[in-house]
Amino acid sequence: MTKIRLALIAGGTSDEREVSLRGAAGVEKALNPEKYAVVRYDPATDLARIAADAGKIDVAFLLLHGVHGEDGTIQGFLDLLGIPYQGAGVLGSALAMDKHLAKTMYKLHGLPVAPWVMVEPQDVQNPGRIVREVGLPCVVKPVRQGSSIGMSIVRTAEQLPQALLLALRHDNEVMVEAYIKGRELTVGVLGNQELMALPLIEIIPNAQYEFFDYEAKYQPGASREICPAPVDDQIRAKAQQYALTAHRCLQLRGYSRTDMILRDEELYLLETNTIPGMTPTSLLPQAAAEAGIPFAALLDRLIELAMEKPARMVA
Repeated sequence: MTKIRLALIAGGTSDEREVSLRGAAGVEKALNPEKYAVVRYDPATDLARIAADAGKIDVAFLLLHGVHGEDGTIQGFLDLLGIPYQGAGVLGSALAMDKHLAKTMYKLHGLPVAPWVMVEPQDVQNPGRIVREVGLPCVVKPVRQGSSIGMSIVRTAEQLPQALLLALRHDNEVMVEAYIKGRELTVGVLGNQELMALPLIEIIPNAQYEFFDYEAKYQPGASREICPAPVDDQIRAKAQQYALTAHRCLQLRGYSRTDMILRDEELYLLETNTIPGMTPTSLLPQAAAEAGIPFAALLDRLIELAMEKPARMVA
């Protein structure tokens, strides 16, 4: 059997570089060596090598997170080279990465979100407008970052300037949204034309964490994850439908994972991840395993989806 020549692309230059490299190590270990000939590339140093090797690459597997990984830039580069890859293309990646645009699309498609405003330059010195429009407590987020980097929960107006400055160190665009306290759920979606919503996971950070921040995400034992999430059938069905709608409205492909908050039987969408964490214990692989798709089989499926020809409209 001829092996599939797979470029495993990880590392990059974002704040999530180390997370990316750890994920790639898990993926490489799980890929069947009799099926795949794997070559590693790091966009921080290897873009020219990827271009030079393009004719010898059958498919790329992206394990990049954050800027230049999930925002459509590497996807456009691979499109130019004619290399298929798993997950969203340029448009979907850019839409989902921009939290302001993603929330705008959610709202246009009837999905519930917390109220939010975009930060203006004068808000750092005078945050009164934000307090009036969003209220307290609120959440300050860089628009294009992942893993909760640069994010703060603000409970008083006096805390806002410092939180805004922190977020602005990670992005030149920052948003502030109303804080909704509730249970954090996440829902994976798998497929191209035919989509499958995976079982829900509930994420419970340990008591010392105010929210599911970077350390709570990646420090072993810092959070508890329950799959399937203990919710009633009505909430489960609604959350899965919301995840499917988010996947479609953001023009995604292959897979995604949408995070939500459940408060008083109401769901609110937070964001959609286009390159979810990909170790055997990461959230989407956990949900896939609960659905009967073990980690190695999930990787095979994602690669199959990457190599499928996109459906075209017939005139």
